[in-house]
Formats: sequence, structure tokens, C-alpha cells
Amino acid sequence: MKTEYKVVPAPEKTRKVKGLKGAALFANAMEELMNDLAAEGWQYLRADTLPQEERSGLTSRTTTYRNLLVFQRVIAEEAKVPPTRPDPAAPPPAPRDVADEEVENIWQSSDDETPDPSDPPEPLFPDRQRQRVDL
Repeated sequence: MKTEYKVVPAPEKTRKVKGLKGAALFANAMEELMNDLAAEGWQYLRADTLPQEERSGLTSRTTTYRNLLVFQRVIAEEAKVPPTRPDPAAPPPAPRDVADEEVENIWQSSDDETPDPSDPPEPLFPDRQRQRVDL
């Protein structure tokens, strides 16, 4: 049984919910985050507080503590299917003979097909009329 882990930062800001303030508002934000990840198959494992060293100015550094939530889920192991081998009794496919087929060179154009630069280009959709669009 293989497991994978997902670490997400704990919410620092919450959206407003009518009738909730303070700790209840934070608990609601945590509940929404946990329910969203549970719907994707993640199971809450634990919360950790870990230090992170950050630059502060040009030469100084400060330590900031980050609150992280750890989730895990079981990876479904794929059924081990032996690789299939080609049937030795079946004949191999016949090779194609390109010489027998007509090949059209689309890159070579004749002089008759060269458009005149002074002619306006043909519309992409000739059956449609111009329509005015107000923006």
C-alpha cells in the first residue's frame, strides 16, 4: 500500500461569513479547506509549525514560523498485468508500396494558381455578410 502526502498552508485570512466572528470564523475556514480536500480523497493527518528563514533587507535574515496542514491518501496500486506479446502465428502486416500511389506535391504551385497581389483576398466565410458588433 503506497501513500502520498500533500502539505498546504493553514489559512491566515478568512472570508466573511454572516454570524461568525473570531475563532468561529477561523474554524469555518479550516472546515471548508478540510472538506474540499476530503472530497478529493485526502485524509487529514496533522498540523505542523515549521520555521522558515527569510531575507530581511540586504544582509539580515529573520525566522518566520509557518503553520502547515498535512494530508495523506492511499495510491491505488494498478493491477499487475503481464505484458502482451504479439501472436507468433499472425503474419506481419504487408509493407506499403509508395511507388504505386499517386503523390501530390502541395508545396509546388503552378503559374495559373499564383494570386495577383492587387486582388483583394477572398472572405473566409463567403456565405456570411458583414455584421456590425457594438462593444
